[in-house]
Amino acid sequence: MVSEFVIPVLVIVIAFLFQAIKMVKEYERVVIFRLGRLSGVKGPGLFIIIPIIDSVVKIDLRVVTIDVPKQAVITRDNVTVEVDAVVYYKVTEPGAAITAVENYKFATSMLSQTTLRDVLGQIELDDVLSQRETINRDIQELLDVSTDPWGIKVTGVTLRDVSLPETMLRAIAKQAEAEREKRARIILAEGEMMAAEKMKDAAKFYEEVPVGLKLRELQTLAEIAREKNMIVVTPSTQIGDIAGLSQAFAQKPQK
Repeated sequence: MVSEFVIPVLVIVIAFLFQAIKMVKEYERVVIFRLGRLSGVKGPGLFIIIPIIDSVVKIDLRVVTIDVPKQAVITRDNVTVEVDAVVYYKVTEPGAAITAVENYKFATSMLSQTTLRDVLGQIELDDVLSQRETINRDIQELLDVSTDPWGIKVTGVTLRDVSLPETMLRAIAKQAEAEREKRARIILAEGEMMAAEKMKDAAKFYEEVPVGLKLRELQTLAEIAREKNMIVVTPSTQIGDIAGLSQAFAQKPQK
């Protein structure tokens, strides 16, 4: 009789302990509700609850990654772009994450999408393409302020891709080509200016030292003389000499 009574009691006690003893890992916490009221947060390790009276909700404290899908955004200069991003956050207050918002994961994801559109809608396309670090920081700060009452800390935001329309890509390519041509013309003009300055200095030098101009003239004549099919006429050449040279050149057999 005693054994028949003890065995059911023992089974009930074991089942009670099985339901009462809980364990969570280092990166987990458990929010306990007792008769519907928030009782506290437990973990990590072992803890005891009162079955039937207590209910628990497990929360992961590790960093969570949200893949924000591509959003069609109209920038301040009325250009439509498609942007997607990655948001990193973690739960810092498990009690607030459960009691302050119905579904903190879904709410954070939706808030990330709307904040992304709001921030990009206030800046121009050139800033979207060139100031990603600033945009990432602005979005993170706005999300962090909005999710703070939920017990959530946004640790980072990264713009992953910015897709432009085909017409805008062609316009940007033309703009880049025009910019390169402008730089080339500026460099050429600067080279012409430097060459003109050097020629002005050389002219002043030849004016002060006439023999230098004569030496330069002789050097030029020597360079021209290398071309055997040319007639060089100097100020000392007579008209008869020119005619004779022309006749001799005309009678020279062509190869």
